[in-house]
Amino acid sequence: MIVTANRLNTVEEYYFSSKLREVRELISHGKPIINMGIGSPDLKPSKLVVEAIQNAMNDAVAHQYQSYQGLPELRKGMADFYKKFFNVDADFNTEILPLMGSKEGIMHISLAFLNEGDGVLIPNPGYPTYSSVTNLVGAKPIFYDLKAEKNWEPNFEALENLDLSKVKLMWVNYPNMPTGASGNLDLFKKLVAFAKKHQILVVNDNPYSFVLNDNPISILQVDGAKEVALELNSLSKTFNMSGWRVGMVVGNSKLIDAVLKVKSNMDSGMFYGIQKGAIQALKLDKSWFEEQNLIYKKRRDLAFKLADLLKCSYDKNSVGMFVWAKLPSGISDAEAYVNQLLYEKDLFITPGTIFGTNGEGYIRFSLCIDEEKIKEVLKRFQ
Repeated sequence: MIVTANRLNTVEEYYFSSKLREVRELISHGKPIINMGIGSPDLKPSKLVVEAIQNAMNDAVAHQYQSYQGLPELRKGMADFYKKFFNVDADFNTEILPLMGSKEGIMHISLAFLNEGDGVLIPNPGYPTYSSVTNLVGAKPIFYDLKAEKNWEPNFEALENLDLSKVKLMWVNYPNMPTGASGNLDLFKKLVAFAKKHQILVVNDNPYSFVLNDNPISILQVDGAKEVALELNSLSKTFNMSGWRVGMVVGNSKLIDAVLKVKSNMDSGMFYGIQKGAIQALKLDKSWFEEQNLIYKKRRDLAFKLADLLKCSYDKNSVGMFVWAKLPSGISDAEAYVNQLLYEKDLFITPGTIFGTNGEGYIRFSLCIDEEKIKEVLKRFQ
């Protein structure tokens, strides 16, 4: 009998992987399920982006292996993007590494910097991949609380009271998923100071900066941040290119070289045509984001109405492509509530518990669904 690796005992199948099988099974039996659970953009990339990949197909090198570091023009496009929208200077030759999605970067960074037994500070609630990857590489998750009363920001006094002697890495995520907290430069300054004091690498996972957010920020805007910080970013949400798998990690050359050492042993370069499309996407101006956000704002207004019908509370100032809502008093079990809606109202939403214990009592609505479908959901509750 072939026995699996012990590391598989530290993780479970990703919630959406198993839950969506259940949803598909219900649909196959004729149930009119509407999915407001997944954050996969349903909108299309710019026509210019699609044309760029189409035009690249006949280039002489289009179908060859590509550089692990990506095309120089792609790295330059990423550097220009960071300068234009964040006022962050990054050397495109040494301080930027294209990735096949920022999720890939979570694994690469963990493999590059973590030894077995090292501590990793992980937000609760937070993206489940932070903890699963930490477990897979044999490091130790140390969860730190994010609470509504502190605007879903870390409590630094509580962090200082932790045993930080073995902590090597800290994951942060602003604008925050799932809560929609925007973050701010003062918070980033505190994180950089904390990281320097305790010699911790802090990584800001930053794919939601431009969705319903008037003030995109980067942790690398903080003076001295490059000494202790990396930032992950992605074209998935920003440019509706989630299936293309294009992301990046930005930071000082020493840190980037460490990530590249892992990446170059795990995959080959990104498909040439996708890189050409990404180059074009990164050239889009502010009007692109404004057009997308007009659509998302209409959807969010409808999601707020849905939350009101369910007697949930929420923060109207939250950003990103989700609405994070607190269940009404008397209802505490988020997963049971989600299952009730799935089987009684043919609606799938996300329980807050998949993001950690501090997600209990919360649910998350995705805005990656057109207005007419959200209106159909509203009818089911009126």
